[in-house]
Amino acid sequence: MNKPELYYVKTYGCQMNVHESEKIAAILRGFGYEETANIQDASIIVFNTCAIRDSAEQKIYGNIGAVKKLKQQNPNLIFAVCGCMTQMQGRADIIKQKYPHVNIVFGTHNLSQFKDYLLNYKTNGKNIYEVWENEKEISEDVEAYRTSKHNAWVNIMYGCNNFCTYCIVPFVRGRERSRDSKEIIEEVKTLVSQGYKYITLLGQNVNSYGNDKKGKDLTFAQLLNALSELEGDFKIKFMTSHPKDINSDVIDVIAKYPKISKAIHLPIQSGSNKILKSMNRGYTKEHYLAKLEEIKAKIPNVYISTDIIVGFPGETEEDFIETLNLVKQVQYDGLFGFMYSPRTGTIAESMDNQIDKDIKNQRVNKLLTLSKKIIKDKVKQMLNQVIEVIVDDITFINGSKFYVATTDTGRSVLIKDAKELPVGEFIEVKITEITGAKLIAEIL
Repeated sequence: MNKPELYYVKTYGCQMNVHESEKIAAILRGFGYEETANIQDASIIVFNTCAIRDSAEQKIYGNIGAVKKLKQQNPNLIFAVCGCMTQMQGRADIIKQKYPHVNIVFGTHNLSQFKDYLLNYKTNGKNIYEVWENEKEISEDVEAYRTSKHNAWVNIMYGCNNFCTYCIVPFVRGRERSRDSKEIIEEVKTLVSQGYKYITLLGQNVNSYGNDKKGKDLTFAQLLNALSELEGDFKIKFMTSHPKDINSDVIDVIAKYPKISKAIHLPIQSGSNKILKSMNRGYTKEHYLAKLEEIKAKIPNVYISTDIIVGFPGETEEDFIETLNLVKQVQYDGLFGFMYSPRTGTIAESMDNQIDKDIKNQRVNKLLTLSKKIIKDKVKQMLNQVIEVIVDDITFINGSKFYVATTDTGRSVLIKDAKELPVGEFIEVKITEITGAKLIAEIL
């Protein structure tokens, strides 16, 4: 009996890319390929790329170059590169010129065509370079081979209309296009029937869902409401919210339904109004804090996380201190801090007063040190709390058996003294110990 050919998919970047890699995997499995975790064993390699930072792009080019040796060892190896980086203007040409061992190149707008590209390459052996310049109708034909355990990603929309001055996303993902709500609801029904416990709704700005349909479909709040009314034991998560668009209707529906996760990721990006304006974020610090006040008033024990960019062009020490003071005021449960990275084609790339890398590094370290202290203090407050978790797996520590579980906010919990627990199910536990970043719990 012949061994099956193997595929290796490398995903760079965000959850949107993770889900699109699941779609790529489904296409490959349709050709009879099976997955391998070892790139050297693969008959076909796919890099699903990210463009959010220049450092990510340079790393990808290095990894693309490294595959050349594998192609020399196995001339029949097929190598495809796709995603946000290839969608950027001129990147497909760079790959064509510098990396001729790449056989298939496509962008974010034509992922649904990968099956045809692969079939064509297998038939005639000619390299394919096709990146659609503009987005087209949303394709509902591409299934996903889901790889995220109990979680199922569900796209509700694609693209972004915000044009933050530092961000490449609108240029590589296109304008906002919302999926039909009936398609989303049917997909979620199917996923729940298949046993998925978390349904994570994806969009660059989920709060804008439906805006492009001009009142002919549901709003984001109405979609959350409809999904929450579905039968089944599951929870709804979503990412990402934009502070200028999250409204009282959305906050109210999150507060109303136990099925909706009480974790909200709300990127502030800077605590300085001057920098927020320069970033074209569309809100002020005061507007943001008012939204947070409403959220915390309506949703007790809500988990708030954020993104912050330090070293944006023109950011003074005073601007940075404003950001630190905002973090102290809000007391975020989770924080992702980044140094500003210029991206070709964005307005911020050509702004005056670019910040020195050493200063950016110092600032991001100060920010993350502050955040770690706040989070450590907040975690301590979880002692003796009763929380809901989903059971993931079993592990052994110093010969003792523990179950590994996860909260809907992504915190890992070790459950001790448990004989048999249902993996993949929700249970309630009590936090009994906190050791560093580890939460230790026992079943009730």
